Amino acid sequence: MLEYLSQGLGIALQWENILFMFIGTILGLVFASIPGLTFSTALILMIPVTFGLDPVPAISVLLGVFAGGMSGGSISAILLGIPGTPSAAATVIDGYEMAKRGQAGRALGMAVYASVFGGIFSLLVLMLVAPQLAKVALKFGPAEIFALVIFGLSTIVSLSGTSLNKGLLAGLFGLLLTTVGLDPVMGLQRYTFGQSWLMIGIGIMPVMIGMFAFPEIIETFQRAKNNKGVSKEPTDKQVVKASFPTLKEMKSTFLLMLKSSAIGTGLGAIPGTGGPIASFLAYDQARRQNPRCGKGAIEGVGAPEAANNGVTGGAMIPLLTLGIPGDSATAIMLGAFLIHGLAPGPLLFQNYGDLVYAIFISILIIYVMVLVIQFFGIRLFVKVLDFPKVNLMIAILAMTVVGSFAINLNFGDVIIMFFAGLLGYLMKRYGFPITPLILALVLGYTIEDNFRKALVYSDGSLAIFVQSPVSLVFLILALIMLLAPLIKPLLEKRAKADKA
Repeated sequence: MLEYLSQGLGIALQWENILFMFIGTILGLVFASIPGLTFSTALILMIPVTFGLDPVPAISVLLGVFAGGMSGGSISAILLGIPGTPSAAATVIDGYEMAKRGQAGRALGMAVYASVFGGIFSLLVLMLVAPQLAKVALKFGPAEIFALVIFGLSTIVSLSGTSLNKGLLAGLFGLLLTTVGLDPVMGLQRYTFGQSWLMIGIGIMPVMIGMFAFPEIIETFQRAKNNKGVSKEPTDKQVVKASFPTLKEMKSTFLLMLKSSAIGTGLGAIPGTGGPIASFLAYDQARRQNPRCGKGAIEGVGAPEAANNGVTGGAMIPLLTLGIPGDSATAIMLGAFLIHGLAPGPLLFQNYGDLVYAIFISILIIYVMVLVIQFFGIRLFVKVLDFPKVNLMIAILAMTVVGSFAINLNFGDVIIMFFAGLLGYLMKRYGFPITPLILALVLGYTIEDNFRKALVYSDGSLAIFVQSPVSLVFLILALIMLLAPLIKPLLEKRAKADKA
């Protein structure tokens, strides 16, 4: 471990990696601070830029976007009362109240402090837990990996929002898309309809670019047309400067920060949960500590920010050790890892231990950058909120076309991106969640590959999936995840009947 740590330190501190960390952190903060844009969009747009880079700087810039974006959502949440990201929704409650009372700087300072606290806490957990999980996962065969990925896919239930049926339909459609192209074993064409550009299959990146970027582009242009121009959000023109929490405030909130960070890290490590859930659970803890939460209490800002940044390190645990993304952002990062020849999983720690520890150290450096950039550059970020959003969308539209083509230098990917974008817009309009489709698309190839490998090993016997205790446990857990939404209403109905 010490050898990998020293090698990783040498790699992470190279000037090129530091530069790309800085660029990614800036982009994440900017995108997350603009309501309606998300750091997931920034991640998508940055992937084509990383094609010519070595793996560590490529992953470093994406980690910068991830960490900076999770922290940056608090800027508009506090200043405008509009969360820059869904994870900052709980921050609005007390942060905006403090801003209306002229304490915006104090709220922003607490948000920065809590973000860095939660991020570093989750990093320490990641460094301690991930290598041990990877050692255990090394013993997994095709049947165990298949069952594990099926369990990861079962988290579609928790990603489906208010409609389980729509989430499951989206997931099944994502699995269907993975069957397009050449059969991985027999080499036969499947669902290509005579189009040669479909023989390589439906790429993950064009679909992600279209589904995450296009709905927001279309909606922005529609609002601009309806309003005959894009109205700017009202901003407070007073000079806003972050004010770091005092030692007394740090001491009084330390246990709350610790508890909130643990909540975020724990939920982040569970695929299908994430920042919004962690933020509101942590906010509930803050409310228990200070009844004034909801009226402008500093605890109401710190707790959700520590929790949602704790999610960053937590979400990296299943991603790095098992290759299972926990949310849309880590699904995008999984695609980036694969593009650069780094397949997340236990072998990543065995074959690229120095790169893994370089990633750990990069996350630490990025959070130091978040602290410095957000603390001293807050007045600049406030001006970004005034930038006409329609102009940003025009630039993003051009970048989506260039980025899709650059992946394989294939115009077919641009066609896929446009159709995926149109589908994403229709899904969003009619209440179908996008994340289950993306998750199924990312995991579908692994499911088919390991399913068929396991059948080859067992001479076609399906018993191999239940003979292994590990495989059986994961399949049972997946079944419980899928049936839970159906069983819960029955239990509630029975409880009401007993009570009556």
